[in-house]
Amino acid sequence: MTIVHLDDIDKNILNTIQLDFPLEVHPFEKLGKELGITENEVIERLERLNTAGAIRRIGPIINTKIAGGISTLVAARVPEHRIDEVAETINRYLEVSHNYLRPAKYNMWFTISAPSEERLVQILGELKTETGCELINLPTRRLFKIGVKFNVR
Repeated sequence: MTIVHLDDIDKNILNTIQLDFPLEVHPFEKLGKELGITENEVIERLERLNTAGAIRRIGPIINTKIAGGISTLVAARVPEHRIDEVAETINRYLEVSHNYLRPAKYNMWFTISAPSEERLVQILGELKTETGCELINLPTRRLFKIGVKFNVR
């Protein structure tokens, strides 16, 4: 796993976009003005952070169920020496988000949001085949809405 070094501007960008991403025609221009940098610098920094793996994407969080889809939490048992390889395979799926490590037997956790149960089952099957890892499907039984903001220091 590569460590991404962040300067104060990177940290300010990451802290700001988590909850206060500007809903504007030119959001990066507005963000740049708020942070005292140019629109192009915001875009270049976000592209660099994305390429380095510090961020995966910028986008809305959609209530999959209300939109007619289905989502689930998945726990994977990944050998330590294959973490990067398996994460890369999992992250290729646009339906996957929130991929993170936990110090446990099932050490890689991620969510899948799909338009249908058939697609969800297809993704789980493909991931099991492609990675060879043990997966546990943990569908939502009861929804608890919490806000998460990572304080990047």
